Amino acid sequence: MEYVYAAMLLHTTGQEINEGNVTKVLEAAGAEVDNARVKALIAALEDVDIEEAMEKTAVTAAAPAAGAAAPAAEEKPEEEEEEEEDEEEREEEAAAGLGALFG
Repeated sequence: MEYVYAAMLLHTTGQEINEGNVTKVLEAAGAEVDNARVKALIAALEDVDIEEAMEKTAVTAAAPAAGAAAPAAEEKPEEEEEEEEDEEEREEEAAAGLGALFG
C-alpha cells in the first residue's frame, strides 16, 4: 500500500511519478523498497488518470455514508435510475482498478 501512497504523494505535489521518485519517497519514509513492485506500479499507472481515480474512489467511499444519512428518495424515472446504475458501475470499476494497486 505504501507504493500507491508514494505515487499519490508525488502526484499531489506535482512531481513526476517514476521509478526514481517513488523509490526516493519510500526510502525517505523508511520502507524497504522492492524494485520489482516499483516497476509494476509505474507500469500499472501508465494509462491511469490518477486525479480522476482518486476522485472516483473518494466518491465511491463516501456514497454509502451519504446514502445512509439521506432520507428516502422519491421514485425516479426508470431511465434516470439506469443512468445512475451505469455511473455507479463505472465508479466501482475505477475503484476496483485503483484498489488492485493496493495489493
